[in-house]
Amino acid sequence: MVLTDIVDRKVGAPRWTALVLLCTANFMVILDSQIVILALPSIAADLGMTTAQAQWVLSANLLTFGGLLLLGGRAADLLGRRRMFMWGTALFLGVSLLSGLAWSTEVMLVARALHGVSAALMAPAALSILTTTFPEGAQRNKALAGWSGIAGIGATAGLVIGGTLTAGLGWQWVFFVNAPVALVMLLLSPLLLPESHERRARHTYDVAGALTSTAALAVVVYAVVEAPAAGWASGKTVGLFALAAALAGLFVLLERRSPAPLVPLRIFQSRTLTGGNLVTALMGMAAFGMSVTISQYAQQALGYSPLEFGLKQAVMPGMAFVGAYAGQAVVTRVGYRPVAAICAVLMGAGTFLLTQAPADGQYFRDLFLALLIFGTGLGAGTVAAAAAALSRVGERDAGLASGINTAALQIGGAIGVAIVSTVIAVNATGTDPAGMTTGYQAAFGACVIFAATGLVLTLAVLSRSRQPRTDTGSL
Repeated sequence: MVLTDIVDRKVGAPRWTALVLLCTANFMVILDSQIVILALPSIAADLGMTTAQAQWVLSANLLTFGGLLLLGGRAADLLGRRRMFMWGTALFLGVSLLSGLAWSTEVMLVARALHGVSAALMAPAALSILTTTFPEGAQRNKALAGWSGIAGIGATAGLVIGGTLTAGLGWQWVFFVNAPVALVMLLLSPLLLPESHERRARHTYDVAGALTSTAALAVVVYAVVEAPAAGWASGKTVGLFALAAALAGLFVLLERRSPAPLVPLRIFQSRTLTGGNLVTALMGMAAFGMSVTISQYAQQALGYSPLEFGLKQAVMPGMAFVGAYAGQAVVTRVGYRPVAAICAVLMGAGTFLLTQAPADGQYFRDLFLALLIFGTGLGAGTVAAAAAALSRVGERDAGLASGINTAALQIGGAIGVAIVSTVIAVNATGTDPAGMTTGYQAAFGACVIFAATGLVLTLAVLSRSRQPRTDTGSL
């Protein structure tokens, strides 16, 4: 099949303006996932939620987001990237308003599940527009640096803004704040973003592949979310992972036989794509696991308020932004593997320093340097891994490749959070700061192992080859 790209570019809309819009979308997706955390106690109290129901305010969003990323990415390739981005943004706007107006637990949980659907449409579509707008090499690396750097800032902003809005205006405003930004994004999308689709795309859709891939990913996420409470060796957890494996096997079988597969298996023949996504998943495990652990340590052992913690840990996303921009230039010159390897070492070193943090720790003595080192490695490392995962991918597969990369980060992060939560519970020797700190130190140790595993994968799987050099002019 001949692929013909129809590109509808508005005159006078420079690529850097489009990049700002795409990065704003990524910022909002990350912000939304974080901003709810600090508002959750207030939401649960007002809506009369049980502890389990309150946890599903977070889990419902993660489940649909993680489960639908492949489908969202492939839909962008087949139906139009800008179109899917706008559909996702419109849904994001609607469910943000619904969440803020939620009058019952059931409405809130449905709204949060739909938030995940909207993010699964927005994120891969936005990333695929980025990769098709900026040519592989220096320009794309700069764009990916902005994409990755803004995500870290969104995570910190979510913690700060969530606490401030909940205390000042009420929890409803952690959702309402999304609406005006989403509306502006929706209005600007037709003016700034190109549309692309296959002129002679098949009109046969792989329904069986869509159902099995979505079910497999959703079951994996559900198993990971439930594992800390149910136990990793429990019948429930083992059964869920076995079901996910069976669904994944069925999916592969269906894709091999499908005339128009949702995920053409040839895409995994790319060593850089496979290796980049494996490294992305390990970095997600380390980053999400470390963030959850240090948040609990700072607030429960050191007594920081949520707002105080959000401000003090801002050095990490700040350095991630700096590291992302420094790393993209080095990736262009020396390739993915050296940068990803050095960054895995930095992330491991940062979390190793945190394993030494005592129950009466002090910010500058015990946290600052570790956050600075970890953030630098995280920023440059995620750019290197994403650049590898999205390199040498044909334009017809850009949405799919973007969905796979986003899924790798999100599912890796979910696994990291589940593991450190279990490690904390198993190793804590009491509910006092000293007893809990024992658990936190062990969890930081688990993050060291994640980073070390990422280093091994980087050296074993990522290609040594350099990227093609492209014009390094203004974005």
